[in-house]
Amino acid sequence: MQSPDPIRSIVIVGGGTAGWMAAAAFARNLGRHLSITLVESEDIGTVGVGEATIPPIKLFNAMLGLDEAEFMRETRATYKLGIRFHDWLNLGHEYFHPFGVYGLKPELGHFLQFWLRVQAQGHDIGPVSDYSLCTLAALQGKMGRQTDDGVMATFGSAYHFDAGLYARYLRRYSERLGVIRIEGLIADVEQHPETGNVKSVRLKDGREIEGDLFIDCSGFRGLLIKQALKTGYDDWSHWLPCDRAMAMPCAHAGADINPYTSSTAREGGWQWHIPLQHRVGNGYVYSSRFTDDDSAETTLRANVEGEALAEPNRLRFVTGRRKKFWNRNVVALGLASGFIEPLESTSIHLIQSGINKLLLHFPDRSFAPANIEAYNRRQHLDYERIRDFIILHYHATARDDSALWRYTRTMEIPDTLAHKIEVFRERGAFANAAEEMFTPTSWMAVLMGQGVIPQSHDPLVAYEDIATLRTGFARMKDHLTRLAADLPSQRDYLRQNGMLAMS
Repeated sequence: MQSPDPIRSIVIVGGGTAGWMAAAAFARNLGRHLSITLVESEDIGTVGVGEATIPPIKLFNAMLGLDEAEFMRETRATYKLGIRFHDWLNLGHEYFHPFGVYGLKPELGHFLQFWLRVQAQGHDIGPVSDYSLCTLAALQGKMGRQTDDGVMATFGSAYHFDAGLYARYLRRYSERLGVIRIEGLIADVEQHPETGNVKSVRLKDGREIEGDLFIDCSGFRGLLIKQALKTGYDDWSHWLPCDRAMAMPCAHAGADINPYTSSTAREGGWQWHIPLQHRVGNGYVYSSRFTDDDSAETTLRANVEGEALAEPNRLRFVTGRRKKFWNRNVVALGLASGFIEPLESTSIHLIQSGINKLLLHFPDRSFAPANIEAYNRRQHLDYERIRDFIILHYHATARDDSALWRYTRTMEIPDTLAHKIEVFRERGAFANAAEEMFTPTSWMAVLMGQGVIPQSHDPLVAYEDIATLRTGFARMKDHLTRLAADLPSQRDYLRQNGMLAMS
């Protein structure tokens, strides 16, 4: 048995959210054993529009040992209980994708099957949203704390935060743990003549930074993974045709802070609305095939709640992923690894997922091919499953009022998604794979919200007594309704827990 040849240095190329999340995680877990250097330039801006997250971000912050109240103040964060979707199935229709589960238990269990059984007998017990504490609280602007047991264990939340402030917060955290930040523009990348591994990056001023393992967080440019290593790209724009985005913050128009993201389907794409403590994030994700930039800007400006605080930040992208996330001694994170539009707030999660998997598959200086392949396989599956979930929103629609929606509702979809839809439509079952990021709760909310309604139910629940089930649902609805009504507003909750920034 050979002893491994340990990694002695990590070089992170690029800052922003991806770079500083990587620096913080590696410093926390590996900082005692190796050197960590991050190279970035103030002359290169970051995209920085990712302001919404999903619940696993709490695990990342907990792994770093962050104090939640301090984090909330420093990043001007608010809580997010889910996403409110407007006009996706039809104009005028809306539904809510909650982060908590339905019913009174912290797992989905047989809730949906019991609900289908009662509905099948002709008893109208209300929509499934009546039985989601997250949904009931969110739509009233309320917030509470999730617990390990009891009804509040069915509650789930994530954050809205200012991505630029989060990166700065993690930079201070990382530098306290010994991460070295180098300011400078990268002019050249030197590769080993035999292995093709990246040996060093050379800055414009002539400085050379060597490393064993390189993390490419250089955004869409992909300085290492794309430009130096020529790693290919899988283009998914035939399934997800949106290729542009326009982001513009505005002032709050009222005192309330809604604890959810809003997503409104538009003629050529969709618009987001994300309330932070100090402003509201707005953006329009759209397809240049179906609308032009001027029309998109007009739509965006006409649908913000307050005074614009900046001019629109315009972005262009191609939805897809790198053919390899880890190539030789380079691992790509963030936009350098691929892009899936932020409809379900997965961009920051994919950074987190890539970091977690790299820690599980951390190499030595031999960079064993089997280990790299295992990492790439797991990351590919993550991207594919998230891709399918996003496609579902576009494909399961009854809209035919514009060219975009006529295209997406009739397009061929991946077999993996078609199978999920078919299994759920038959009797409300979930064909989810192991390690799948989106839970049955999420699939249920979006499938039913987008009009995919099960035609039957599990035959095993046919033995349940209807009267008992109806009484149980009535009690459940009453209990959840009263509990949601008693929760404080989000602003009061933030104030009571010392989470509001002073300015």
